[in-house]
Amino acid sequence: MSNPLSDLSNNLASSVEKGGASTVLVDARKRYPASGIAFAEDLVLTADHVVKRDEDIKVGLADGKTLNASIAGRDPGSDLALLRLSEKVLKPAKTSDEVKVGALVLALGRPSTEGVQASWGIVTSIHGPARTYRGGLLDEFIKSETTPYPGFSGGPLINTEGEVLGLNTSGLTRGSSLTIPVKVAWRIADALARHGSVKRGYLGVRTQPVSNGLLVLWLEEGGPAEQGGLLVGDILVSVGGQSVGDPDDLFSALHSDVVGKSVPVEVLRGGKPETINITVGERK
Repeated sequence: MSNPLSDLSNNLASSVEKGGASTVLVDARKRYPASGIAFAEDLVLTADHVVKRDEDIKVGLADGKTLNASIAGRDPGSDLALLRLSEKVLKPAKTSDEVKVGALVLALGRPSTEGVQASWGIVTSIHGPARTYRGGLLDEFIKSETTPYPGFSGGPLINTEGEVLGLNTSGLTRGSSLTIPVKVAWRIADALARHGSVKRGYLGVRTQPVSNGLLVLWLEEGGPAEQGGLLVGDILVSVGGQSVGDPDDLFSALHSDVVGKSVPVEVLRGGKPETINITVGERK
């Protein structure tokens, strides 16, 4: 007769084995190493706050091999960094963006050469968007009951199939850990791979939330909004088709894909709806 507890134990061990194959050691700071996730054959995604050195970065693989790495890109606002290995030897992690509150998950880390480490729990909540104290905005983040042992930052949160659900980090909140979901982290990683950084847009406005949008209180002289025809007293309703009810909505709407592009901005002017086009600037 099958033993349910033994079956569960074996399934969890199998999940760790699968997820651990794409979990690497990242040695880029004076203290103990951290962890990372295989993003591409020669690219490792990790937490930005654990990359304290620009040179002499080492990455330890699941097979025990150690390779040199360099920084391919970093985004402090989302606490993500991308490292490029000296060889194309990685098998990219298998991912999933299907995650639900209550689901059983495991946090993995490889902070030493002794092998992968794991803790388990359930997904307790899914939130977002939310600003980080590092000056960024996460569209979404996951909280779980897993234990973030030392060196787990940069490692994956996986499901019971061994698929990566996101990247764990303690660098975005003070005193706790959260998970950046795959659909957020992988999009940022792709931008880092292509550009080395993440572009963020700006309009050059100061606003105040009102019942139907954001009231424009100030315009930067010569800024994108003024050049596009926005006026003090206008109420921003949407930017690029995305509704803006508070400053975080506006921050989210001005993502990297719209920088340098003309986007439709819906406003209320004198109580009447109008649409103007504004070329989004790049925040420096």
